[in-house]
Amino acid sequence: MRRTDLGLFGPDSVTWQLHADPALLLGGIRSLYLQALHPRAVAAVVQNSDFRTDPFGRLMRTAAFVGISTYGTETEAHAAAERVRRVHSRLKATDPETGEVYPLDDPELLLWVHCAEVASFLSTARRAGYPLRKHHADRYLREQRVSASLVGLAPDTVPGSTEEMTAYLRRIRPALRRTPDSDDIYDFLHRPPLRGRGLAALGLRLYEPAIGHVAYSLLPPWATGLHGRRPYPRSATTVATRALRQAAFRVRGRIRSAADFEPPSITAVRRLGAWATPSADRLPDPLPAAPRP
Repeated sequence: MRRTDLGLFGPDSVTWQLHADPALLLGGIRSLYLQALHPRAVAAVVQNSDFRTDPFGRLMRTAAFVGISTYGTETEAHAAAERVRRVHSRLKATDPETGEVYPLDDPELLLWVHCAEVASFLSTARRAGYPLRKHHADRYLREQRVSASLVGLAPDTVPGSTEEMTAYLRRIRPALRRTPDSDDIYDFLHRPPLRGRGLAALGLRLYEPAIGHVAYSLLPPWATGLHGRRPYPRSATTVATRALRQAAFRVRGRIRSAADFEPPSITAVRRLGAWATPSADRLPDPLPAAPRP
């Protein structure tokens, strides 16, 4: 078997195990709430996205990119990254306050989106009961420097440990705030403009309290404070997150069959063999400490 068949991370990585977990759907929605607090990042989304006519399109495109970059071959991952970079290089946005025009591939914006995403994945997985220890989280952030490089960031500028991620979030917090654009994203993520009858209508009514607001409530208190809306109590949010994760385990096979959709992790297992099946039981042990000189 060629090394490139294992992709950018491979079945022995934390990324390979974690990105197959259904809790990351909530993590992805959480990250959109968090990203919306950066005035320039959210303005870029509102001005360049068709999210109002394509509900969850951006979330699904992000999920597809995460899936390909994690479980695809190296060739597939780099091709997907090239498409993303090409789109970003053509798009610009206008700062609503200053009128300044800026590119979407501004490294500051790319770094914010990356950090909001991976920090949300880690935080949500832990709240959902995924057995991540600190050394797993640190290794995951180091691995995700590869993902950051795919969209054009220099790896050494990206947090590679939980301490570095905490420092980055603390450093950028003064630049974050609620804006009319962040209000639009908050409202959209709570009440996407979908239409349906019967079971579909019931699903839409259940989405806001069961998923939309649970994902929002997974934000840290400083972020919900900036949004200015009250989250569910922390204990209730944790219980709901774990219940949703367990429910997803019970029904995801039926959902895949009904939707005729094969997750990238399953495609990778078909390519590599059952030994590559993602599992929390395969999370790697800590790297051995370097011997003292």
